[in-house]
Amino acid sequence: MLPAANRLRSSREFADAVRAGRRVGRGTVVVHLKTSIDQPGTVEAPGCVMSAPRAGFVVSKAVGGAVVRNKVKRRLRHLVAARLSAYPLGTTLVVRALPAAAHAPFDQLSADLDAALVAAARPRRKREGS
Repeated sequence: MLPAANRLRSSREFADAVRAGRRVGRGTVVVHLKTSIDQPGTVEAPGCVMSAPRAGFVVSKAVGGAVVRNKVKRRLRHLVAARLSAYPLGTTLVVRALPAAAHAPFDQLSADLDAALVAAARPRRKREGS
């Protein structure tokens, strides 16, 4: 279970992470990762405290019925809770389950999430010719 301080709650928080974060998809999940490092123009106001890393989950009806969606959410919450402490303050993570997540074994879900998080955390490379 994720502590309340680590959960995204409002649609504005989700939308901000999806728009401004790096998107990476792997098999059963798509990850949107937004860190304060991604936003070079952002400056902390004096006395401002950065929030703990936070995560949110999107599991649509395309994944399955209510029982299946809740099972997928529980699995993803468990996986993310163990990994969230590795990210710096101010990090926002949105994990979107793909329909394949409904029938994926726990190990595959874990491997796909890890691969997506590693790829999203990698620095962007410059395009040739730009």
